[in-house]
Amino acid sequence: MARILVVEDEPDIAMMLSVDLRLEGHDVETVADGHAALQRGLESGWDLIVLDVMLPGKDGFDVCRELRKAGTRTPVILLTARTHEAEKIMGLDLGADDYITKPFNPRELRARIRAVLRRTSTDLGEIVRFGDVEILQARGEVRAKGRPVELTPVEFRLLLALARNSGRVLSRDRIIDLAWGPETYITERAVDAHIVNLRRKIEPDAAAPRHIISVRGMGYRFDE
Repeated sequence: MARILVVEDEPDIAMMLSVDLRLEGHDVETVADGHAALQRGLESGWDLIVLDVMLPGKDGFDVCRELRKAGTRTPVILLTARTHEAEKIMGLDLGADDYITKPFNPRELRARIRAVLRRTSTDLGEIVRFGDVEILQARGEVRAKGRPVELTPVEFRLLLALARNSGRVLSRDRIIDLAWGPETYITERAVDAHIVNLRRKIEPDAAAPRHIISVRGMGYRFDE
């Protein structure tokens, strides 16, 4: 079973996709506009996003671009009524894993979904380890000494963004892009507050952090 986000503004198609994928055993959520797609897509725990290109508010290309810019690795299949080869190539260049042209055969879409999930299952199952902590990316979970650590979605994205850039100094602006998404207004003090909370949950000693290191005048560095 995969957890799939379906982004489709045509109610009949959204309903058909939702019912069809649930019959396949998947856990499905639907949203109908680009802004909601970006907000939900940035959250952890998705195995796949099925993303229509023509959406109100923000089109699928922009959503895909911003998801990838924010560091989200969730596989994306684009649904497009556009048949121009250049537009399909553009979608793949933006980070989509596959595309299918409307109108489509539901059996073909199911086959494409199975193929993408097979290709990406290894990446999505990757476990990031440091110290006594494990980040289970596919499950959206963090464990310390084998016990679950309760993180908010923002804290999870923040920790994953830092851990994926181990050894590199990240400015607060870059952290905002990676953990909250581009074009998000978050103050630097809010970033610092989230760092403090995260240290309390994953550091052996939050007062003397070993992993999330402050670099004066620059930002933060993650050390394994």
